[in-house]
Amino acid sequence: MEKLNRHKSIVKALLSDLSEKLSKGIPDVRFEVLLDEEKGQYLLFKDGWRGMHRMYGSVAHIEVKQDGKVWLHHDGTDLAIGQILLDKGVEKTDLVLGFQAPAKRADSGFAIA
Repeated sequence: MEKLNRHKSIVKALLSDLSEKLSKGIPDVRFEVLLDEEKGQYLLFKDGWRGMHRMYGSVAHIEVKQDGKVWLHHDGTDLAIGQILLDKGVEKTDLVLGFQAPAKRADSGFAIA
């Protein structure tokens, strides 16, 4: 339970920091952190306009499962969220690169599932 709560705290803080950082760089786009604590779902979402171009959709999606594994489902940034999670204390054996095919995960050095 301690690992689960620690990982949830790390993910929430990371997405909150990213939201603030990205908001400063693109003034007409709103970045929101959407949380579903019960199901362990964390999403950084963007909505707005950059000139005539609509900016809408997921920036990052991370799930913290009940076993404490952190699933990085989507990283739409150039910031290497997986590495940031490792730097903040998530163990490599607890990080699943969910955007990679299951057959490729065994060779990644990260958790498989």
